[in-house]
Amino acid sequence: MRQRWLTDVGLTVVVLLAQSAPYLFTQQPPDTIWVYWPVLLTSLPTLTRRWQPGASLAVAAVGIAAYAAVDAGPSQPIWYGPLVIFYTVAHQAGRIERILCVIGTAVGALSVIGSVNTAVRELATWSAAYAIGALGRTRKEMAAQAERNRIARDLHDILGHSLAVMIVQAEGGAAVARTDPGRAEAAFDAISASGREAMGQLRAAVGELRESQPQLADLHQLVRTTQRTGLSVRLTERGRPRPTPAEVQVAAYRVVQEALTNVVKHAGATSAEVLVDWTAGLRVSVSDDGRGAGTTAGGHGLTGLRERVGAVGGRISVGAGDQGKGFRVAAVFS
Repeated sequence: MRQRWLTDVGLTVVVLLAQSAPYLFTQQPPDTIWVYWPVLLTSLPTLTRRWQPGASLAVAAVGIAAYAAVDAGPSQPIWYGPLVIFYTVAHQAGRIERILCVIGTAVGALSVIGSVNTAVRELATWSAAYAIGALGRTRKEMAAQAERNRIARDLHDILGHSLAVMIVQAEGGAAVARTDPGRAEAAFDAISASGREAMGQLRAAVGELRESQPQLADLHQLVRTTQRTGLSVRLTERGRPRPTPAEVQVAAYRVVQEALTNVVKHAGATSAEVLVDWTAGLRVSVSDDGRGAGTTAGGHGLTGLRERVGAVGGRISVGAGDQGKGFRVAAVFS
């Protein structure tokens, strides 16, 4: 906040100096403060543009009109302050406020333009300021939407895997509650552990704690959690691990997590293998001995994985395992 305030103060000073330049370089200093105050009125609202963009533009517009009415100073080639404020209006003001500001600016400009050349220049200048601001707003909205999509995928992956483990354990525990209390107690312990793990990952996802995002080193814990369902899971690593961007590691982890979730929920498998291969870039895969592609090829989970993997420059493939048996999900990151 302090840095932003200092930036705004610095920008306001620069704008004030730029709009004072005609007095400094035309040897025509203002006779009185009443001649110079419209320059202040068009410059100082730059300081408040983030908090009140529409009101700041209106004050600056009054300054422009006052400067024309006084008609005692040198010509102002460019109104830097109002242009900066107009950019801010396009960048962060609400829709209604933007429309009103555009209409007001257009009406004000048409009322003072005296020639075709001036009209073309003013139209190009003000349109460029607004277009740059609108582009910045669009990019910000797209980034926000992408982040919301990322969080939604994280929530799907976390909840899908944890709930699948918990449901399987709950069903198994209920089945043996009377005949084998020891196994039932172990099943309920596994449910509790899965719930705690899911809560920790949810806090990280919702709280935007990037340092707590899962990495490839966490696959060992993921495999242990999945084994509590009774599925035999083996983790195999090939090659020598190398430094990998955090976002790639998160994507690779989510591929394994979603694939194991599908194995537990749909495949009817007894075993699965997780492979992390470093021999040529990074490749992760999950293979099982279940029913195959007929029950696991679709769904929102794999669609989300394709989007996630593609976002970090990877590619994903799904299909039958070795010799046409079972099912395999594989992702390759260059």
